[in-house]
Amino acid sequence: MKTFKGRVAVVTGGASGIGYAMAERFAAEGMRIVLADIEAGALEEAEGKLRAGGAEVIAVETDVARPEAVDHLRDRTLDAFGAAHIVCNNAGVTASGTVWETTQRDWEWIVGVNLWGVINGVRAFVPVLLEQEEGHIVNTASVAGLITGVLQSYSVTKQAVVGLSEALQLSLSQRGHDHVGVSVLCPGWVRTQIVDADRNRPADAGPPAVPSAGEAAARDMMRALVAAGTEPSEIAAKVLDAIQRREFYVITHPEMKGAITSRFEDIMAGNAPRATLG
Repeated sequence: MKTFKGRVAVVTGGASGIGYAMAERFAAEGMRIVLADIEAGALEEAEGKLRAGGAEVIAVETDVARPEAVDHLRDRTLDAFGAAHIVCNNAGVTASGTVWETTQRDWEWIVGVNLWGVINGVRAFVPVLLEQEEGHIVNTASVAGLITGVLQSYSVTKQAVVGLSEALQLSLSQRGHDHVGVSVLCPGWVRTQIVDADRNRPADAGPPAVPSAGEAAARDMMRALVAAGTEPSEIAAKVLDAIQRREFYVITHPEMKGAITSRFEDIMAGNAPRATLG
């Protein structure tokens, strides 16, 4: 995309972190904003901040795991602004435990938000983007989507988001829909609330499992890495640049490319995966 002023951006997981930073950056470019999040209080606060800064914005409380909720988000977007030009499928959560210890309900939650949330966004909004003069879809994965599965269920879902984004790009290209771009955002450590995703845990999922000593230590280390991570505003600036340049893989932390290379070297050699983050 070359033109942003007056266009419409839809951002899920938009009440905080990378989502809010992207919305704020798009608003600074003169875009109209549709902010979606499941956390009602934070969503209202984020909407107020954007509006106070001069943005034209609506907020839509949305559980992206529910297809009818994302359809409602699309319909509210079209009712309010008549179009959608940039759609950022950004909502995400984490769950603790190995892949065999993660409960069925936790799998349903993390797959529902991290993967079905993106699927629902693609299904609901790509037909709208195809009708616009130009459009772009940004699916938030993670560097965990490109390296070995060190983050367990989170890694599983983020690798799936990368695969979904690749399939989307190929399908659009093969059908001649070159006016719609695709980017898959693969950040490393960013100062967000991702470690505290349990604040939005569904009530019917029950309380989270009590972590083992090793899991608790890993969670503390992850919290420290997130706290020392990149500011979300820096990620948002790179997303804007990627949309302008039609960059597909948006790897915001080049120091982690070594881990990506290691994974693909192991694939080519038939080796077992290594637990590496850099």
